[in-house]
Amino acid sequence: MKRLFVAVLLTASIVFLSSCGMTQKKARGSETEILVVADSAEFAILETALSQVFEKEIMTPQPETLFTLKRIPLEQLNSKKLTKNIIIAAPLNSNSSTADYIKNVLDDNAKTEIKKGNQININQNDLWAKGQLVMILTAPTMEDLEFQILRQGDNFIYAFQRASDARVKDLMYETDYTQEDQMGRLLKDFGWTMAVPIEFRIAKTSKEDGFVWIRRGLNTEIERWVFVHWIKNADSRYLNADSIIAIRNRVTKEHYTTTDSAWVTLTEFTGTSEVNFNGRFALLTQGLWVTTDKYSGGPLINYTFLDEKTKTLYMLDGSVFAPRYKKRSLIQQMDVLLQTFKTQGEMKDEDVKHYLEKADQK
Repeated sequence: MKRLFVAVLLTASIVFLSSCGMTQKKARGSETEILVVADSAEFAILETALSQVFEKEIMTPQPETLFTLKRIPLEQLNSKKLTKNIIIAAPLNSNSSTADYIKNVLDDNAKTEIKKGNQININQNDLWAKGQLVMILTAPTMEDLEFQILRQGDNFIYAFQRASDARVKDLMYETDYTQEDQMGRLLKDFGWTMAVPIEFRIAKTSKEDGFVWIRRGLNTEIERWVFVHWIKNADSRYLNADSIIAIRNRVTKEHYTTTDSAWVTLTEFTGTSEVNFNGRFALLTQGLWVTTDKYSGGPLINYTFLDEKTKTLYMLDGSVFAPRYKKRSLIQQMDVLLQTFKTQGEMKDEDVKHYLEKADQK
């Protein structure tokens, strides 16, 4: 018997009352919270599977999760429609109010596909608010639904992470929030650029070592920084966990030394995973950094990839130091910043000209 499952990000193919034709308000609420619209008894069954998918722990000095789940009854949905992250979950063979709601909003074609056992994956954001993601999770039976939440969980969490990253990027890089002259300086001096938010500064550069350090909040309660390191005449042999750790520790020992006897090193990491970094094959490394004197530490995120055209290995690394604060949102900001990285070869000619002109104006 086929396992039947539907993950629906609501679109025009679904009968839904939305705010079409109206200027949408921005989605609101916590970036890390997902509201789950579900019957209490059904949520009790689905909670373990949903938690395994969405409440995965991330590597920070104190335990934190990617998202937190909060159940609300269907009756509260109307007052929560502007929330950033919403899941509506129920099996179709249920008589719960949430199941009835799902049956009413799915069109006949969607229902037919569910009954046939064909998976439907329709993606659309901004249902009731700008920047919002609403996801319906349903299947013919509770058993099918629970099974497929676990089976397809990576796809679901990826969708919410992408939506969250887009919102964070919009917030971080609103008009007049980036220093285009500094972006032009990076492009002119090194042949690549990335967003430099207004509160950040280029703290250190070394063309000889292939190193640029951009940071914010020096000697404050919350410090954030990124570095870009590159190695010319490289090849794919560098793309493995041991090489990444060795290169990072060498770079931070050279450029992040705090005293004669203390420097920054990577002490724990979750391993490397293969990811798509803006269309490139890359290795993602996440972990914890600490100074060798154990005085300070925090989470880090690292992307390493090979530019095949120029045979240049790029290491993009973001770190956070915030001992009294939660780190999840802060490290996400560093992740979003790293994702603005572009080599000159990836840029449009008019963008190259624009940023080089900005660099020359200073």
